This record gives sequence, structure tokens and C-alpha cells, in this order.
Amino acid sequence: MTAQDRALESFAVYLRVEKGLAPLSIKAYAGDLSLWAEFLSKRRKTVLTAQREDLKDLLQHLLGHGMDSRSVARKLSALRHFYRYLLLDKLIAHDPTLEIDSPKQWKVLPKALSEEEAATLIESPGQCDAASTQSRFAQALALRDRAILEVLYAAAMRVSELVNVRIEDTKLDLGYMQVRGKGDKERIVPLGAPAQKALDVYLRDARPVLAGRKKSPALFLARGGRKLTRERIWMIVDQASKAAGRHASPHMMRHSAATHMVSHGADLRTVQTVLGHADISTTQVYTHVALDRLQKVYADHHPRAHARTKNKSDEHQ
Repeated sequence: MTAQDRALESFAVYLRVEKGLAPLSIKAYAGDLSLWAEFLSKRRKTVLTAQREDLKDLLQHLLGHGMDSRSVARKLSALRHFYRYLLLDKLIAHDPTLEIDSPKQWKVLPKALSEEEAATLIESPGQCDAASTQSRFAQALALRDRAILEVLYAAAMRVSELVNVRIEDTKLDLGYMQVRGKGDKERIVPLGAPAQKALDVYLRDARPVLAGRKKSPALFLARGGRKLTRERIWMIVDQASKAAGRHASPHMMRHSAATHMVSHGADLRTVQTVLGHADISTTQVYTHVALDRLQKVYADHHPRAHARTKNKSDEHQ
């Protein structure tokens, strides 16, 4: 029996005899500890040699794979009890659960497309021209979808915001769009040149075809002049993402836009304004991108970022 096995068995006896826990509770502890031991084994570690960073990685892994924060918090609680027991029994010298916040307070890092994946996704709706064999409606839909994808990425908009944008909110000549976000708060979001061009083509060549004889204030329309639904926007992004070879959602496009802005040097206050976050603490989830860029710039430009190499005169001293 290994030292790890002895520790786990000793803890189970402690729970049953000293704590008087029910069999189901003991089984739940055993399941959490088994998961932890299996995670550590892939790192060639045991529950007795684990470090705080290992535990943080496990919790982030569980959150990132869909486990809700309450369940993850319960697993952390079980590990806290386990390591407190080991510490009191002097089986370990350091408790890896110390100074780890409850996962209920954690923010999972948002998934983002690469810049190349985003470009491929946006450009996937077919290019339309007069010689196209597509029907008139099919061409109009392709132009609409391209404009939608450009705007989602350029303005980092939520789906609910996109479906409610009106023609009068779009100021192509000035390069921006007026958006109503959560709580009916309005904000101005800039539109890059590709988005402006796609919108101009859509308004000229596609929207009249989709609108028919119906008049609608909505910017983006379904066939027959009907207002687009949120579900349809999700379908458009999902279909386009197949071209990029990676499943994507409108929310991922929003995260991607923010991530790419920060990686190119945008400050968090600017990103906060574009995204429409009421509190900058919500935007701070992108801090890791800013830190990565800061470290790269520092490594590339600070004269003391790298160890100085000895010159020949140093070697002969």
C-alpha cells in the first residue's frame, strides 16, 4: 500500500469513526478525492505532494468543462477537510487549499477565436455577383449574413442588441452604430471599414429584396420583411463557424473581439465602453490577455529582460 493509499484510507476511517458521517457522505468524499488523485497522477504527483497551483488548475479545469460553481465549491470543501486532517495528523507540512477563493467568485476565462479563425468565419458567406447561379433571395441572404458577422465582430455586440438595431441607429457615414444594451442603456460602438462596406452592400442590394413591400425599422431582416430572431443569429454564426473548423457562437465572437482589441494594445476602459459593461470588474476577465502582451513587450524591449551575455573581456578576468 502506497503512502497515498494509506492517507486516503485513514481519512475514510476518520470520517466514519470520529465524524460519524453516513455512508453516502463518505462515498461522496471518496469520489472527490479519487478525482483529485487521478488528476494528480497525470502530473506524476500524489495527494501528499500536490501544490496550490495543481489545485487551482483542477478547479479551473472543472469549471471550464461545464461543472457549475456550486459543485466545484463542494469538491474544494471536501479537499479542505482532507488536507486539514492530514495537517493535524502531521502527514503533510503544507496545505495546498490555503488562500484559494471559493469557485463561486471565479470567472472562467472566455473562449476566443484566433484572428485567423475569426476572419475565415466572417468571410464564409459566399461572395455574390451578377453572374452567380444563386437565386436572388439566396444572394440577399448571403450578403445579410456577411454583414451580420462583420457587425458582431466589429462592434462586439450581444445577440439581443443586434436583433434590435434599427436603420436609424446606423451611421455609416460617421462610422458608428448606436446600441441599446442591458437596462436600455445606450452606447456608441465604432464600425471598422469592412463592417461599413458590408452594411453598405447589404442595405443597397439585399435588404430591399428581403423587405419586399413591407416596411420595417429593423436593420436586419428575414425573408418577407420579418424581424430576425436571436435563434436565427445563432444558426448563422454556427453555420459560418464550420468554415473556420471550430464551433463558435455569437458570444464567442464578442469575446474574440474584446480579446483581439486587448492583445493589440487597447486599454480595459476602452474595451469596457465598447462592450457596454456597467462595471470594469466584468471587463477585467480580459486582464490575462493584457498581461500576456505586457510580458511580451517587456521581453522584446526592456534592456534587462534577458540575462546579459559575457563579453570576451569578462571571460579573461
